[in-house]
Amino acid sequence: MDVIKLADEIINGRRLSREEDLDFLKTCDVNILSQGADKLRKHFNGDKVDMCAIISGKSGNCSENCKFCAQSAHNHTGCDIHEMLDYEEVCATAKTYENNGVDRFAIVNSGHSPKDSDFDKIVNIYEKLNSELNISLCSSLGFLSDEQFKRLYEAGVRSYHNNIETSRNYFSKICTSHSFDDKIANIKRAQNAGFNVCSGGIIGMGETMDDRLEMAFDLAELGIKSIPINALIPVSGTPMEKLDTLSEDEILRTIACFKYINPESDIRLAAGRKLISDNGKKAFNGGISSTITGNMLTTTGSTIESDRQMLKAMNRLIKN
Repeated sequence: MDVIKLADEIINGRRLSREEDLDFLKTCDVNILSQGADKLRKHFNGDKVDMCAIISGKSGNCSENCKFCAQSAHNHTGCDIHEMLDYEEVCATAKTYENNGVDRFAIVNSGHSPKDSDFDKIVNIYEKLNSELNISLCSSLGFLSDEQFKRLYEAGVRSYHNNIETSRNYFSKICTSHSFDDKIANIKRAQNAGFNVCSGGIIGMGETMDDRLEMAFDLAELGIKSIPINALIPVSGTPMEKLDTLSEDEILRTIACFKYINPESDIRLAAGRKLISDNGKKAFNGGISSTITGNMLTTTGSTIESDRQMLKAMNRLIKN
């Protein structure tokens, strides 16, 4: 299969399906596959790079048993534990990100769902941020009800993050305290409330490339337009602490595959960037059109300033 020709066909309207034989994506030259993915990025997304940054609103003691997660109470990682932050600290961080040209800011909380008092506090924080700042607002709070999504939207939040993590078939291998279908239902509630949903997953948890392709199709069928890809950095104290990290080529191949299957979406580079040379530069030349950034995100291996310098040198467009 000529993957460059395939990229042209996708630009002209073709879309890949689950029913096709896609084994060539697993075996073709990764550099040529990345070239095709970058061609798709250039056509569908242009040179603008969307940068988002987060703050950990509430950390640790999560009731869910996700095997990869440092914040799960089922794991013993010694992660930072704190209750919901006050507005002043959240706002100061958001202002810093806005002043440094970040497009989007998210509060990320650990836990299945926020308790009522925390959710009221979060809504109040977002209402203030929306009135005082110009940065776009995102949120990652776990599972919410229809009414909670409505209140969050009315507070000025327009994006909601909820990863599906992996394929339907592999999901029970990484988590049993909630299901893949729970994830899908939550995403659809967010979409029905008007949110642009950001959803992707983690690679390198023992899944196969077929699992990753299935995940990419699940996201395509949900109409997800922002897809973060995280490469697992095994954390001591989790059941996945002894897993080998993925090679650069395998990460780049996965990114390119996601772009071929989701050509119009922003594929977002997230955790595990340090596994890619030059701060992820090859990924930005292989289908990536957005990224998570920020000095607090140690698992990305990047800072706002290092991202800005690299992207400017690549003639990519970023917010001033």
